[in-house]
Amino acid sequence: MTKLLIIDDERPILEMLDISLTSEGYEVITAESGNEGLKIFAKQGPKLVLTDIKMPGMDGIDVLKRIKGIDNEAEVIVITGHGDMDSAIAALQHGASDFITKPIRDEVLMLSLERAKRKIAISQQLKDYTENLEQKVKECTLELSQAQEELIKTERLATIGETVAGLAHYIKNILTGLRGGMYMVNTGMAKDKPRVLQDGWGMVHRNIEKVSDLVLDLLRYSKERAPERSVCRPNEIVSGAVELLRDRAKEHRVKLNIVLDPNLKQAYLDRDAIQRVLLNLISNAIDACIYDTDTFKAWEVTVKTRLETDAHSGETILLEVTDNGSGMTDEVKAKLFTRFFSTKDGRGTGLGLLITQKIIHEHGGEISVESKAGEGTTFSVRLKSFPPFL
Repeated sequence: MTKLLIIDDERPILEMLDISLTSEGYEVITAESGNEGLKIFAKQGPKLVLTDIKMPGMDGIDVLKRIKGIDNEAEVIVITGHGDMDSAIAALQHGASDFITKPIRDEVLMLSLERAKRKIAISQQLKDYTENLEQKVKECTLELSQAQEELIKTERLATIGETVAGLAHYIKNILTGLRGGMYMVNTGMAKDKPRVLQDGWGMVHRNIEKVSDLVLDLLRYSKERAPERSVCRPNEIVSGAVELLRDRAKEHRVKLNIVLDPNLKQAYLDRDAIQRVLLNLISNAIDACIYDTDTFKAWEVTVKTRLETDAHSGETILLEVTDNGSGMTDEVKAKLFTRFFSTKDGRGTGLGLLITQKIIHEHGGEISVESKAGEGTTFSVRLKSFPPFL
């Protein structure tokens, strides 16, 4: 039941509103003056207040200011005389949720109260979300601190300054997105525009996901980790990764092909880690098509598997991801596996290929790349299907 404080110096109006709004399910508290209303508000803290503007002693504008000073999240609806627009505008300027004119029409009052209740609910959700976000930021900060210590110990990061320099642009983009999302949320609430509010929430969520991905990437790169191997089917891992990215490829008019070697049956690999490798390489290949300046191309990404057999080295799995996108110069290729290098102009952290390379090396495998600017790129991954120590 929503608690509602009504302040009016006319007792008959108070009684009428009390009866009417109690029947609508509100817990009604009444006060016959501004001073009395403020005492009740300070003691009981209702989030919803309905006050007349024209009252002897303390008028409704002063009541509004005092209430907002105590609890800025409280929603105050003011009652004005017919045609008293100056007072109504003044009330809105001081943070009133809405205004209604006398004589009070039930349908107008109920609509105004419902809008105020919705704003209170959204404000509480935003507060809860902010508190949760602050907790997540603390947790992420702690994890980042631990990750940095491990990075320094393993010489994957020479200095903290290098980390900041490498990630500064990406983090700046995230913060810009968060600020834009929060601005849209606040604007949507203030102007009662649900679509703007919804779009703002979407921006906040997307950028929180970027923060989460960034932290997870740093942790994956920083920690030494032995593969959690099990018997699996590499062709199934490849097919699963391709299907996860098929919608994204289709959205950007990129044809996604898959060519599987039927002779490749089973292998002893870390299934989740190899899927992460494939997702990163396929996603990068799609990006190479998306950011290609030659818009007349029929873009394609092809993922292949092949079982290679050698009398001396045994069976080797070949995974290839080929695109006909923008390609790379020799200078770019030379920097691919260096720290925090990205070709995506701030849209990526540069950690993706480092993590990919790390996973492959942990498996005792190799990764190589062939590329030509303007024509496309092929990444090749070679892994032992069953390591020699088995």
